[in-house]
Amino acid sequence: MKRRIKVAQIGIGHNHGSEKMRAVRKFPEDFEVVGFSESNPEWLRSRGNLDVYQGIPLLLEEEILNYPGLDAVLVETDVWDLIPTAQRCVDHGLHVHVDKPAGENLQEFEKLLDAAQWRKLVVQMAYMYRYNNAVQYAYDMMKSGVLGEIFEIDAVMSTEHSRDYREWLTHFKGGSMYIFGCHLIDLLIWFRGWPDRIVPYLGKTHLDGVDVYDNNLAVFDYANGASTVRVSSVEVNGYGRRQFVVLGTKGSIEIKPFEQPTVITYAKAGSGQSYADIKEVVKLPPMGGRYDEQMLDFARCVRGEKENPFNYAHERVVHQATLIASGFAGLGHE
Repeated sequence: MKRRIKVAQIGIGHNHGSEKMRAVRKFPEDFEVVGFSESNPEWLRSRGNLDVYQGIPLLLEEEILNYPGLDAVLVETDVWDLIPTAQRCVDHGLHVHVDKPAGENLQEFEKLLDAAQWRKLVVQMAYMYRYNNAVQYAYDMMKSGVLGEIFEIDAVMSTEHSRDYREWLTHFKGGSMYIFGCHLIDLLIWFRGWPDRIVPYLGKTHLDGVDVYDNNLAVFDYANGASTVRVSSVEVNGYGRRQFVVLGTKGSIEIKPFEQPTVITYAKAGSGQSYADIKEVVKLPPMGGRYDEQMLDFARCVRGEKENPFNYAHERVVHQATLIASGFAGLGHE
């Protein structure tokens, strides 16, 4: 029988925290959840009574860090506390799943990765689209050569956010690019590698008087053409228009929307119909929960059944690129 991973969650302030707990509790044959912690009374009041936390001990962080036999921690604090909390976990010899983004200080994140690599600990960043079945399909098509040479990727992840949420985004220099663009940048770097240059175009709509970068574009220049990441917090039906488009010299793939049910369209070269909308609709098997496969892969990596497919070097350059796209200067390749 496979070994169950003893896991705890530190923090419930991240918007994805409750669903991560839901995912690990869905697989009791893989995870033994020993407890969760939260020091902010407001989060305990507003989220501590959610169904996913019922029947799980509320512990102090120190109790979790020193819990006998604990293997791993889900780090789901407020965004600004993610990396310091993950660092404390790694310093205690614990594998970590860390929600995103990875902080506004690249050196602090690099320190975390270096410490984890030295201790041979898993650091899984919470970019959920890398486990999306349509994205996996597109990646496999690209790696097999079916799409030819990739010359463009267009990625969009927008939402129509409330005024309160856009006020919250003012905590971060890059606004919506920092919070949401990181998901797309993860995929772009995975598919195309490090670009020659990253140029951010950060815009403010000033909707409802909120002074935040809420309508953003980043251009990633490669030798054979640019790729783009667009993120808006004010787009009507932005959620339904989230898309990932991969263009190659032999074929193209459009994934729209990202979320379930996942249907993609594929077009291949050589049809002789230059001005027709030539495409094949590919219906993939329905996915489970949004984070199910990611959490199962985390368990496999922690047990040592496989190496983390997204290694320390990948996580580093993804976050470096995210910060540049969010308007941080002096990080190279701007």
